[in-house]
Amino acid sequence: MSSLSTPDTSDSLGAAAAADAAAARRRASAASHTAAVKRRERMAQWHLLFIAVVVLGPLVIYPLIRLVLLSLTGAHGLSVQAYAQFFGNPETRGVIGTTLWILFASAGLASLLGVALASLLFFKPFPGARMVTRFLELFVAFPSFLVAFTLIFLYGSQGSVSIGLQRLFHLQAPPLDFLFGVGGVILAEVVFYAPFVVRPTLASFATLDMRLIEAARSLGASTWMVAFKVILPLAWPGIAAGTILCFLLTLNEFGILLVLGSAHLITLPVAIYSSATVDLDLPTAAAGAVVMLIMSLSLYALYRQVNRRKVKGAGHGR
Repeated sequence: MSSLSTPDTSDSLGAAAAADAAAARRRASAASHTAAVKRRERMAQWHLLFIAVVVLGPLVIYPLIRLVLLSLTGAHGLSVQAYAQFFGNPETRGVIGTTLWILFASAGLASLLGVALASLLFFKPFPGARMVTRFLELFVAFPSFLVAFTLIFLYGSQGSVSIGLQRLFHLQAPPLDFLFGVGGVILAEVVFYAPFVVRPTLASFATLDMRLIEAARSLGASTWMVAFKVILPLAWPGIAAGTILCFLLTLNEFGILLVLGSAHLITLPVAIYSSATVDLDLPTAAAGAVVMLIMSLSLYALYRQVNRRKVKGAGHGR
C-alpha cells in the first residue's frame, strides 16, 4: 500500500516546491520593482536638488532673498524703514491708485474683448477664422513695446492715420493726440493682452457639450439666454483663468508704460524703476518691488486655483 501512495506524495511535494519557487520569484520581482521605484525617486530628488541649486538658486532664489533683505536693510541693520518710507510717501497712494485704475481698465477691457473674439471665432466661424486664431497665438510672442511703437506710427500726431485724417478733412492740426497718456497706455495694453484671454477661452469652449446648447435653443432660449444661462456657467473656469492671467501680465507691464506713459503717469513699476535709477534709493525701490511681488504672487495663486478647477472639471466632463 505504501508503494502505491508514493507517486501522489511526490507529486504533492513537487507542486508545493513549484508553488514556493513561484512565490519566491514573485517576491523577488516585487522587491526588484520596489528597488527600481526607490532608485527612480532618488534620481528624481537629485535632479530636483540639482535644478534648485544650479538653476533656480542663482537665477531666482538668491535674487529674491537679496531683494527682501535689501528692503529690510537700514542704517543700523535690519529695519522696516524702507517700507515706512514707501507707504509714508504722500505720492505712493496716488501711484497705487493710478496702477490699479490702469490695471482694471486695461485688463477688464482686454478680457471682454478676448472673450468676445473667442466667442466669435468658436460659435460664428467665418472664412479665415483659423488664420485669425493662428495670428492671435503668434501675437502673444511679440514684445509689448512693439505694439506701442506700432500705435505711434499709426495713431500718433505724426502717424499715418492721423496725417491721413488731417489731409482728408483739411484740418490745421492732426486730429489724434491721445497716445502719450492714460488713453494710449490702455489702448496698447488692451490690444496686446486681449489675445492672452482668447486662447484659454477657446480651450474652455472646446470642452462644452454642444447637445446642451442645442437643447436650450430647441426649447426657445434666445442667444443671450443661451450665452448667460448655459455657456457661461460651463465655460467660466477657462474664462476666469484667462482673465486672471491677463490681470497678472498687465500688472507687471513695463514696456508700454515706458514708451507711452507721460511724466504725469506714474505707476508702481515706473515708480520702482525711478527710485532705483534716478533717486538711487535701492531700499525703497526694493520695498516697492516686494509689494508688487506679493500682488503678483497672489494673482498667480488665484490663477493656479482656478486653473486646477478647470482641469478637474474637464476631467469630470470626460
